[in-house]
Amino acid sequence: MRIDAKCMHYRPMNKMISDAVAAGEKEFELDNVGGQRYIGTGLNESINITINGTPGNDLGTFMNGPKIIVNANAQDGIANTMNSGEIIVHGSVGDIIGYGMRGGKLYIRGDAGYRVGIHMKEYKKQIPVIIAGGTAGDFFGEYMAGGIMILLGMNGKSPLVGDYVGTGMHGGVMYIRGKVDPYHLGKEVSCLELSEEDMKLIGSYLKEYCEYFGFDYNEVMSGKFTKLVPLSHRPYGNMYVY
Repeated sequence: MRIDAKCMHYRPMNKMISDAVAAGEKEFELDNVGGQRYIGTGLNESINITINGTPGNDLGTFMNGPKIIVNANAQDGIANTMNSGEIIVHGSVGDIIGYGMRGGKLYIRGDAGYRVGIHMKEYKKQIPVIIAGGTAGDFFGEYMAGGIMILLGMNGKSPLVGDYVGTGMHGGVMYIRGKVDPYHLGKEVSCLELSEEDMKLIGSYLKEYCEYFGFDYNEVMSGKFTKLVPLSHRPYGNMYVY
């Protein structure tokens, strides 16, 4: 099903999609998208949505199964509380992506903004994954409670990541391709060398990521990665009164 979204308000457009999904439609292509919000929100079916243009905030919120491909940049709040599925962005993205994300994959070719993966968490056997090919802003992995985040820095920009990396982090793991200066880190995280198991883990995701965006897998994997993990599962435990 093809929809021309030019000048269309997000509510009728999203209703058109949800009604078509209920009727059995599996393939969607949205043309001339320009900031429409909540695309893919709450959809539970295994469907494909291709977006030609720049979607607005909260793309894929509460999503549980669909695959969304964005052939441009995307705005804030992508994969907000996403449960499963895939979002592939052939550009850069805004802030607070992956907020409370509980599962699925979010692959970004370019840069990401502030507070990537804030409150991201694992849910039972579901492990959310975020990979960005460029750089990221401050508070990367803030209050992260689970999942995997990989930042590649393939665009040659510096610094790779902003300040306060992993502030309040108490679960999950982050892998950054390159050196991370200690002054960028929150006090709740520790830097470790990667093990063979770590390389196998990130390699399994990066192989798929590179296939989506045409990156050279061997070149990406040849870089030196920094592993960031939380120092404690209760970093603010001493602040509570019982």
